[in-house]
Amino acid sequence: MSSQFALAPAPALVLFGIPALAVAMAVLFVLGVRHAAQLGGATPAVTRRQVGLASLGVATWMALTAAAALSGQLQRFDLRPPPMVVMLLLILGGGVALGLSRVGKLFATLPLWLLVGAQGLRFPLELVMHEAARSGVMPVQMSFSGYNFDIVTGAGALFLAAFLKRGDVPRAVVVFWNVLGLCALSVIAVVALATSPMLRAFGDGSLNTWVLFFPYVWLPAVMVTAAVAGHVVVFRHLAQRRSAPAPALKDFAG
Repeated sequence: MSSQFALAPAPALVLFGIPALAVAMAVLFVLGVRHAAQLGGATPAVTRRQVGLASLGVATWMALTAAAALSGQLQRFDLRPPPMVVMLLLILGGGVALGLSRVGKLFATLPLWLLVGAQGLRFPLELVMHEAARSGVMPVQMSFSGYNFDIVTGAGALFLAAFLKRGDVPRAVVVFWNVLGLCALSVIAVVALATSPMLRAFGDGSLNTWVLFFPYVWLPAVMVTAAVAGHVVVFRHLAQRRSAPAPALKDFAG
């Protein structure tokens, strides 16, 4: 099925940068599962099982979203509800669910500086998105030249992680950064809907359809899902640290 939306030619930084960052985040996810399992005292067999399940899960999700984009189904706005809305709800809801799941509980046992530092990938992502806007691939409203302030979250994550690794940081600072990151994601979600073909809030020349194509679909499917889940996990880590040390965890598949 041919798409009714045209996609402007993308520079190499955008064409390869988005999938590279998505793959990097997926690798960090799998490595995080392995590290958390080892910290929790899991046996090598259990650790391999968890890593295998994590790898299968993230690979399946990336394959499904890639297939949906390549098939053209995500670009159909004649369907009710439009697949783009379904995808957005799955990403936001799935990110929260992942953070609250047994996987999220496992991640919450990791050092706080690692949890915060992983969100630092949002800084180079924002630079790639800025290039996408500059080259006409993405609406400028979705970049930091418009209404996307998430570059502050990404840069803050890198600085905060460095200080967390060196020593104690006031809890209020971490909470402030975490809430700020969630607010930035909320603004992006609103702008993404506002610039969609359903609302066209900024006119037909500023439509946010590029994430409905491969490989750009991995920006929301992987990066946004990980960002939402990561914020939930940081809150869980802070809650665990405030109450009591986390107990040894069982296999999250069990």
